[in-house]
Amino acid sequence: MQASSSATSLAQLSVDARYEAGKKRRAEVSRESLGEFSATARDPIAIIEETNKGRLPNLLPIRRQRMAASPFAFLRGAAALMAVDLATEKPPGFPVQSCGDGHLMNYGAFVSPEGAALFDINDFDETLPGVDFTVDVKRLAASCAVAALAAGDSEKKARAVAKESVKAYRERMAQLAALSPYEAWHARVDLRREAADLFEGDLAKTLREAAAHKRADHGDDKNFPHLVGDSKKGGWRIADHPPLIYHDNDVEDAAIHVDLPQVFESVLATLPAEVGILLARYRLADSAVKVVGVGSVGTYCAIGLYVTEDGEPLFLQLKEAMTSALERLGGKPWAGQQGARVVTGQRIMQTAADSFLGYTQDPVSKRQFYVRHLKNRRLGSISDLLEAKALTQYAILCGRTLARAHARSADATTLAGYMGKSETFEDAIASFAMLYAAQNKKDFDKFVAANANEPKLKDQLAAATQ
Repeated sequence: MQASSSATSLAQLSVDARYEAGKKRRAEVSRESLGEFSATARDPIAIIEETNKGRLPNLLPIRRQRMAASPFAFLRGAAALMAVDLATEKPPGFPVQSCGDGHLMNYGAFVSPEGAALFDINDFDETLPGVDFTVDVKRLAASCAVAALAAGDSEKKARAVAKESVKAYRERMAQLAALSPYEAWHARVDLRREAADLFEGDLAKTLREAAAHKRADHGDDKNFPHLVGDSKKGGWRIADHPPLIYHDNDVEDAAIHVDLPQVFESVLATLPAEVGILLARYRLADSAVKVVGVGSVGTYCAIGLYVTEDGEPLFLQLKEAMTSALERLGGKPWAGQQGARVVTGQRIMQTAADSFLGYTQDPVSKRQFYVRHLKNRRLGSISDLLEAKALTQYAILCGRTLARAHARSADATTLAGYMGKSETFEDAIASFAMLYAAQNKKDFDKFVAANANEPKLKDQLAAATQ
C-alpha cells in the first residue's frame, strides 16, 4: 500500500492551494473509508516464519517466547503481517518517509548531542520512503487499542485511547502547517515541556527529573551491558548475560558468525568526518552479541565497547538491517544497502539524529548493518513507565511526535487539508484500530497454539497458568 506514483510535489503552490489539494483528495479516498478493515485470506504463522529466514537460529525461541507474552507483544513482532493486511487498503496517496513500525513502544526519550531531553521515534529498522502517511498512523492507533485491551481496559477505553493518539496527530499537523518549512523541520518534542502539558503529580515530577538528567541509572537492568574488569588494569570488558548478551568468539559457522572488530572498524568509512575524529580518541576494547526488542530478536545485533586511555566508556550498537517489512505493501523495493536505508530514514525523521549513525556489511556472511549510539540508560525506561501509568497521555505524546516526524518529509498543509478540522479522521482510524485489534487477537491465539511445544514458551505458558 505504498503511495500512488501519481502523487506529485505541491511545494510550489500557495498555502491555501495546498490545503485545498488535501481536501479534494477526500473525494477519491474518503476519511470515513479509512475505518474499514477486513483481513484477506492469509496464514499469519507462515508470514511470521518467513521473517525468521536469515535470523540466528539459537535466538528464535526467544523471539517466539517474547511474541507469545501478550497480544501487544505479538503485534510488536508482526510488522510484516500488518503490512500484508494494509496492502489491500486504498490509501489517500500522500507519501512520507515512514518509520515503518510506529507502535507505542518504538517511541522513547533520549538525550540529544546538545544535552536536551527529547521524545522521538526510536527505532527505524523498517523505515521506507514513499509510503502513505496512514500506514504509520494506523499502526500507532492499532497498538494503542491492543495495549489498552491487553492491560484489561474496556473496548470503549481502548477505542478512546486510539482516537486520542490520532487526534493529537491531526492537531499537531495543523500546528506545523502554520509554520514555515524551516520552522517545521526543526520542531522538537521537548520532554520537559510535554511533562508540564500532559502529566500531573509524581509522574510529572519523574519526567521533569529525567529531563534534568537527575534520574539514577538502573543498576539492576540485566538487558543493558555491564562492565567487568578494571579500567586501569587490562581494561573494561562486557559482562556476559546469556542468552541476552554473550560473546560468540568460538562460533565457526560463517552464516551465524560475524567478525565484530572488523565490522565496527569498517563503519568508520560511512561516518561523518568529524565523528571519525571523535571516535579516534577511543579504541574498541570489546564486543558482544546483544538481543534486543521483539521484532529484532534473531537478527544479528551486537554492542561495541569503546574506551579512552583513561577508561572512559562509550557504547555503540550494531544492528542487522534486513528487507523492510513495508515492502510487503507492494511498492517499489529498496534497491540499495539496507543499513543505508535505516540511516537515511532516521536522519530524515528524527529532529536530533544520532551522531554515530553509519552502515556497513560483513564481507563473509554478507549481513548488512547500521550502527548507532546505544540509548541513554537513564531515559530508556520512560516509555515503559508512561505506557503502564498514563496510557492515554502517552498515546497523545506519540501522536504528536509522529506528526512532527512526518512533516519533515511531507507537506504538513496538504495532510492537514485532507484530515480537516473535525474528528472524522480520528473516528475512522479508531474504528480501524478496534477491528485490527480483534484480528490481532485471533492471530495471536493461532501463534500461541502453533508454538505451544516450544520448550521455553511451554514453560512460560505453564507458569502463567499457575
